[in-house]
Amino acid sequence: MAERPPAKASPDRPARRRARPARAGREGAAGYLFLSPWILGIVLLTLGPMLASLYLSFTDYNLFDQPEWVGLDNYAAMFADERWRGSVRVTLVYVLLSVPAKLALALAVAMLLARRRRGEGFYRSAFYAPSLLGASVSLALVWRALFMQDGAVDRTLSSVGIELGGWVGNPDYALLVLVVLAIWQFGAPMVIFLAGLKEVPQELYEAADVDGAGRWRKFWSVTVPMISPVIFFNLLLETVNAFQVFTASYVVSNATGGPADSTLFYTLYLYFQGFTDFRMGYASAMAWMLVAGVGLVTLLLFRLSRAWVYYAGEDGR
Repeated sequence: MAERPPAKASPDRPARRRARPARAGREGAAGYLFLSPWILGIVLLTLGPMLASLYLSFTDYNLFDQPEWVGLDNYAAMFADERWRGSVRVTLVYVLLSVPAKLALALAVAMLLARRRRGEGFYRSAFYAPSLLGASVSLALVWRALFMQDGAVDRTLSSVGIELGGWVGNPDYALLVLVVLAIWQFGAPMVIFLAGLKEVPQELYEAADVDGAGRWRKFWSVTVPMISPVIFFNLLLETVNAFQVFTASYVVSNATGGPADSTLFYTLYLYFQGFTDFRMGYASAMAWMLVAGVGLVTLLLFRLSRAWVYYAGEDGR
């Protein structure tokens, strides 16, 4: 077979090379043009206000006069503020009670729904429905009506001889109302747990059956390690969200944080300082302290996750 003669260089090939960078530049410009609404939103609605609040946190500002630089006075005043310390305590108690209970219930329901059964789509939708309401004012109003004096819960407990006089007005139980509300909205982590359970290899359960493992042994030795990344993801997400709770406390406590500041969450006290007492500089300092606190908690969770979160490598180890 005769050899094919070598191809001659096309005279317009250098022009094509020059056209490629120009085309790439036009495509890049078009990409930035389509991203411009998002970029403007980040700069004007997120980054700009964040930098402004950081500056205001070092000032005495009441929304009406010019900010007056006071340095670290706002941060020092927080640690001397008894109500600020109380709001931190209430928020921490809420996080420690609501997050583990919510995740435990979500995982339990997810394990029940992971089995094939008739009407599983309906059950998944029904359990997820409360989470669709989110932190809405209407839901908080309903919750307040249920747990206030002579509400449905109070009448039910009174019928069996338990007289509490309403949960909302009792300092010992008011915070539990908000904890129960948070636990009731377990749909979002449940869906994530359900997706993680679907990915656990059935061969591991079959091997555990051969070894004679019972349900609890398979749960702790197979299920929990295999879905530990999902557990960590839900734990991190729910913890950050719990630190930011506001609407439920504002509505259930009737915008007072009471009774006796028992539901005075950090974000609610921040709102009072900024938009009721017009101490915007102090409120900005509180906001940045919250950012720092949540960041430290997140870092701690990541450090602790090294001891219990299992990430299977490509070789299965």
